[in-house]
Amino acid sequence: MQQPNILEVQGETSLLKKFSDIHNNIYANDGLSAQQALDEMLKILFIKVLAEKENTQDFFVSNEEFTEIKAGKKNKSFLIRIENLFSKTIESFADIFQKNDKIKLSVNSLAFAVNKLQNINFQNTTDAKGLAFQKFLANTEKSDRGQFFTPEPVIDFCVQFLQPQPHQKIIDPTCGSGGFLFSAYQYLLDNFEIDKQKIIPNLFGIDINQTVVKIAKMKLLLECNTNLNIFTQNSLEDLDELSLSFGQKIENSFDIVLANPPFGAKITNEKLLKKYELGYKWQNISTPTQNDYTKTKILHIGQTLEILFIERCLQLLKEGGKMAIVLPNGMFENPSLEYLRYFIKQKAQVLAVINLPQETFIPFGTGVKTSILFLQKNENFPITNILDKQIFFGKITKLGYQGNKNGNPIYQKDEFGSFLKDKNKDFIIDEDFSEVIKSYKLFQNNATIETENIFSFPLTELNGRFDFNYYAPQNRTLLTQLKKANAVKLSDICEIVKIKSKKLSLPNEIVNYIELSDINTHSYEIINSDSYLVHELPSRASYDVYENDILTAVAGNSIGTSKHANALVSKDYEGSICTNGFRILRNCKIDKYYLLYYLRSEMFLKQVFMYRTGAAIPNISDVDLSRILIYLPDENILQDISQKVRYSFELRKQAKEEIQKIGNFSF
Repeated sequence: MQQPNILEVQGETSLLKKFSDIHNNIYANDGLSAQQALDEMLKILFIKVLAEKENTQDFFVSNEEFTEIKAGKKNKSFLIRIENLFSKTIESFADIFQKNDKIKLSVNSLAFAVNKLQNINFQNTTDAKGLAFQKFLANTEKSDRGQFFTPEPVIDFCVQFLQPQPHQKIIDPTCGSGGFLFSAYQYLLDNFEIDKQKIIPNLFGIDINQTVVKIAKMKLLLECNTNLNIFTQNSLEDLDELSLSFGQKIENSFDIVLANPPFGAKITNEKLLKKYELGYKWQNISTPTQNDYTKTKILHIGQTLEILFIERCLQLLKEGGKMAIVLPNGMFENPSLEYLRYFIKQKAQVLAVINLPQETFIPFGTGVKTSILFLQKNENFPITNILDKQIFFGKITKLGYQGNKNGNPIYQKDEFGSFLKDKNKDFIIDEDFSEVIKSYKLFQNNATIETENIFSFPLTELNGRFDFNYYAPQNRTLLTQLKKANAVKLSDICEIVKIKSKKLSLPNEIVNYIELSDINTHSYEIINSDSYLVHELPSRASYDVYENDILTAVAGNSIGTSKHANALVSKDYEGSICTNGFRILRNCKIDKYYLLYYLRSEMFLKQVFMYRTGAAIPNISDVDLSRILIYLPDENILQDISQKVRYSFELRKQAKEEIQKIGNFSF
């Protein structure tokens, strides 16, 4: 039987088309999902790699066989040949295949795939095959809503930020399809004169999903023709068990950790939680001069994966090692997670925080707001070494792709709307990742950089928050100016009421209820309330309001913006109950009309926006609300403002009375 000639691998575009043709043929003809089609295609690619590795000539379908198969006949010799190769593939890649794995393709689809690949040599040294698979994979993952995908610009940014060196060991404990590992590999090739084969032994990956491990292995197998240190395992499991898989100790062993862990899901297994300090609850033991926490002996009922992965990544790092981890913004700002940030500061030095746009992950299936945390493990650094340290803060505003489900590229345009091109006549991606990298390199050389989206902040002044907005220069400048002007805390000039109404214990009582939407934000007025029986009230119903109380919003997307809700309670709404989305300001020591005016000022709104936390429903904590600074101008100015605000209320009252005088009329 005539075997095909093995040709050099074709160009990237041609090979990409072959990969896509195979996947699409399986998807269209075998009744498999896109993901199942990808899984079967991976089996074929591993068979092809194994055949070349063992220099066997059995990976082919002859013209006669292919003609018979297309005519609807099952060709046993072809099937036996490929099935035998697959058995050897299972043995050779026992870490990613099960002994009872089968090829789940029709003979037509199997022959089609083999025919497409049989004339290609994967073992040559060109880069086309790796790049082709990268592009094919990106298209496939994106079409399947990014189940295993971290956006390539984010991946490359993290690698470029950490600047790996040839001798360094790198691990991704949630490696997915190997994006971080491939990017690190490419970075080392691009920046150092080093043989490919010397890079691979220093790249390690773990993922719990067997399919994505196959993808990761294939991605680098096609690129460098060698097996990889990537394993199918739960990377949160016992470190000693993981070390057995790796054949070497992994705790305190890596120079660089790169991770984008899964968000939201919780670990409830007590045996697993006990392996982590963050599996336990932490207690605040702060003093007036020190904000401290201590670990208790009480386990969390459930702890989120991303929190446990922070601890695991730190365990993997050697002293002085660096890590980049993508996390939800709540990890950086939520008051309930201050113990987590305390833990991080005890274990590592915060190098940088990079805020990402909300649309970053939308093309890949989620709209969670995220930032990247860069750390350097150094558990015992002396205080003298950090006195002059600065944390680098950056904000990405241009991703280079659209924040929709398609994620199409966005290119730079000139002032006339024409697309700009580089020296190679290629369109220029409109992104600012590269600008932040440039600024960081200048920062590393002790340059002082302060723009709207890039700044540094003293490490010693880092308190319980890590988020970009909290430390933004314009916000710090505002606070400094207010303190110099002897501004006072809100809690020092009024009582902040948050005591539940006693009426809530009377289920059949009728009460008026005030929601956030019942406020006219421009006139400081309550314009509506609805009557309810107490047992019918929304769960948010909380506080009694009285005449001359001031309501200010503490939750909702509008807080800290020009639509922030504030209102003075009139006699008409005395005795109503308001939502817990408000706090009540009562018994004010300054003129209430001036305070109302100040609650609409930029000085107040910028502070609220700086302090607010939460992605789904932004809110400001009671502690942060109480510390908002209130500027008190000269008494004459204060009284002048107060009189004008009071007069505006009187005018509105007069207007209502005039309308009421008109009365009803009929034809």
